[in-house]
Amino acid sequence: MVPLSFGSHDFEALAEGALYWPARNALLVADLHFEKGSWFAMKGQMLPPYDSLATLTELTALADRTRATELWCLGDSFHDSAGCERLPADARALLTGLTARLDWRWITGNHDSLLVDHCGGTILEEAEVDGLVLRHEAEPGESRPELSGHFHPKLRISVRGRQVARRCFVATATKLILPAFGSLTGGLDAHHPEIVRAVGRGAQALVALEDRLLRFPIAA
Repeated sequence: MVPLSFGSHDFEALAEGALYWPARNALLVADLHFEKGSWFAMKGQMLPPYDSLATLTELTALADRTRATELWCLGDSFHDSAGCERLPADARALLTGLTARLDWRWITGNHDSLLVDHCGGTILEEAEVDGLVLRHEAEPGESRPELSGHFHPKLRISVRGRQVARRCFVATATKLILPAFGSLTGGLDAHHPEIVRAVGRGAQALVALEDRLLRFPIAA
């Protein structure tokens, strides 16, 4: 974990694409997209059916490592609003175990806007916590410090002639977009016009490594 200051609060950015908030002992993640594989299978495109279990295994490990007592999911936690009903038994056991022991908040997104409680936790459209707005998609006109997801940002750069892609945070003075945490989520280039439109000028792509935070300017 590496220090990251935002909105007058101190956070720790994790290489796995999550954010730890020491003052609240909270983990924040975005875009888990549980049961994306089974959703595509219903449409006739067969994908390996292990995405939810892989994501939950990694999330459980982070919760154990940080000893978090609170967890915020910033939208699109399920690939569709009925995804919780399709969870395999082993994934459901992991999830309900987490929601039982953590103060768990689901913020709904465009994929799971009709989410209902089948797996524990509290469902919200958005929240304001200690002066920070937590929502799924950044609002360009929002002047308060805002944490969001939605765009699955990735930084793509050339290193020694090879193209390298790493999930990243996108930050300005008032906006912080988290990368997608889910195992089957893909990503949008951090320089994409839609991301620039959402956050405005002066943005940086932040790549969290185990021991440092790399910063790359994003051209407006």
